[in-house]
Amino acid sequence: THNLPPGLEYLNQLDRIIIHQQVELLEAILGTETSSKYEIKNHLGQRVYFAVEENDCFDRNLCSPIRAFTIRIADNTGREVITVNRPLRCNSCWFPCFLQELEVQSPPGTIVGYVVQNWDPFLPKFTIQNESKEDVLKIIGPYATCGCFEDVDFEVKALNEMSTIGKISKYWSGFVNNVFTNTANFGIQVPVDLDVRIKAVMIGACFLIDLMFFENSLDGL
Repeated sequence: THNLPPGLEYLNQLDRIIIHQQVELLEAILGTETSSKYEIKNHLGQRVYFAVEENDCFDRNLCSPIRAFTIRIADNTGREVITVNRPLRCNSCWFPCFLQELEVQSPPGTIVGYVVQNWDPFLPKFTIQNESKEDVLKIIGPYATCGCFEDVDFEVKALNEMSTIGKISKYWSGFVNNVFTNTANFGIQVPVDLDVRIKAVMIGACFLIDLMFFENSLDGL
């Protein structure tokens, strides 16, 4: 464990990570986008990390699901251990030359991996890459991500896309809770012996999936 990025030691023993968005009162009542805040927990519900999104009001309210952001993830002592950077890019399958790409650093300033969107006319597809941009895993989502009255699973697969080794799930938490708070609750399941650097990249992938497919899923209700 002495070779692990500082602050990621705890991920070494986790095979399940829960991400819970903390909803701001102003956003819940008025529908105004505020900076997202998340608690990252273990399977017992104990907080491991706390995450805060950084961007400006213009990006949040005009660009919303395709906005550029930096998410800073700190441990329970307040030390920043992971930084997630997402540039402004397209969010459409009709622009395969400028799809989503997200960079994950741990510690801040040291790249540990990337999440790269793959072009596909029907399915959400992403590749998890290491710090050298070598492909490590695939993420494949369902045809429909509305998830009415059920969880939505994005499967984590080996590079051949044949075997499933885990998943990122958007949990359905009830009609009243979803409609009136638009809260996000996700679960990440991966092998316990997966490199902690790749686990950190999976957390970044979860944030990207949230913004791309669920940020405005209840707008207009």
